[in-house]
Amino acid sequence: MSTTTEQLSATTLLRFATAGSVDDGKSTLVGRLLHDSKSVLTDQLEAVAHASRNRGQETPDLALLTDGLRAEREQGITIDVAYRYFATTRRRFILADTPGHVQYTRNMVTGASTAELAVVLVDARNGVVEQTRRHAAVAALLRVPHVVLAVNKMDLVEYAEPVFAAIAEEFTAYAASLGVPEITAIPISALAGDNVVEPSANMDWYGGPTVLEHLETVPVSHDLTACHARFPVQYVIRPQTAEHPDYRGYAGQIAAGAFRVGESVTVLPSGRTSTIAGIDALGESVDIAWAPQSVTIRLADDIDVSRGDLLAPADDAPTVTRDVEATVCHVADQPLSVGQRVLLKHTTRTVKAIVQDIPSRLTLDDLSQHPAPGRLVANDIGRVVVRTAEPLALDAYADSRRTGSFLLIDPADGTTLSAGMAGASFAAVAEPAAGEGPANDEAEWDF
Repeated sequence: MSTTTEQLSATTLLRFATAGSVDDGKSTLVGRLLHDSKSVLTDQLEAVAHASRNRGQETPDLALLTDGLRAEREQGITIDVAYRYFATTRRRFILADTPGHVQYTRNMVTGASTAELAVVLVDARNGVVEQTRRHAAVAALLRVPHVVLAVNKMDLVEYAEPVFAAIAEEFTAYAASLGVPEITAIPISALAGDNVVEPSANMDWYGGPTVLEHLETVPVSHDLTACHARFPVQYVIRPQTAEHPDYRGYAGQIAAGAFRVGESVTVLPSGRTSTIAGIDALGESVDIAWAPQSVTIRLADDIDVSRGDLLAPADDAPTVTRDVEATVCHVADQPLSVGQRVLLKHTTRTVKAIVQDIPSRLTLDDLSQHPAPGRLVANDIGRVVVRTAEPLALDAYADSRRTGSFLLIDPADGTTLSAGMAGASFAAVAEPAAGEGPANDEAEWDF
């Protein structure tokens, strides 16, 4: 193994997403970050330079490093989430460059759902706009622990410190009111390269880190082994061969925490208990396994365990419920309405459900709750109450991003309707009083 490979294998991994309004310069920032950190191959740079010349540009348009779709290059916008992988000697990165248009806000949900950090760009000339607030709200809802405000195009406001200070103050107050735990503001010019990788000589009044410095040094706290132990069963292995006549194993990926041989576990939703008799990983028996390893767990007792069941420590099992209260980001073109029949997918379990109530829709301008909207349309963020046909072992999203999240799916064609986060929405915003909801009319339900 080479020295460079050893260094990279020893570094931590940071997943982060970029977001911002149209033409704020997200793709240019990402391109500058890749270019100046020497993470771009020569042939990629040549292809970008060639495409730029064909568009009449004298210098390479670094935004083309991420805008890979033909429609994106023709329109000069980002449409789909673009993932990029790069590394420095200090850290490895998985970057999700998300679109800025309002109609593509749902794509940000996809890109930020696994991110530990979100970079929200603001055009220094325009300041904080509605889409900026929308992206901050999505980051807060998804419990992204670190948010960077990148005030871009400082070169177009003559690198004026008061402009940056006013935008930083407004955004920080808004994001803090949403419960975002850490906000870092950095003045940049992605086009000129100021404070992206190298410190800017044009903004000597700024003494903080560059974007790359912050990305390399921000604490990474996605240690899933410290979370409540959860193991969604994906597949039951019963070879029933002469060599393994009685083998029964439950295969899947550990969602969080760690499991040990001899530990007492509860199978949910049935509530039956047993003891872990063995753990098989990569063809070998091990005494302990932790997230996100894929393993097979064997139990001491022959009990009924199926795909979609959840194994959890007997003394730390989640509450089983059929009534789910959650915040959802609606991502489908078709609306989500009260009374609508849906499928709810949680980890490896999919159950029938009905939308019992939509208590409120979030108004991003002032964070007020619009009561009883009746339905949610594309890119809406709202509270829902869902009744499931079968019980679910669901954690609060604040406790576990893996086992506190779910999808609402159209049973007719399999379209994803909404991405849901169980429990309270924002960390520092009071929830509206929960109403009684509509009366249960079993005759109208198909379960």
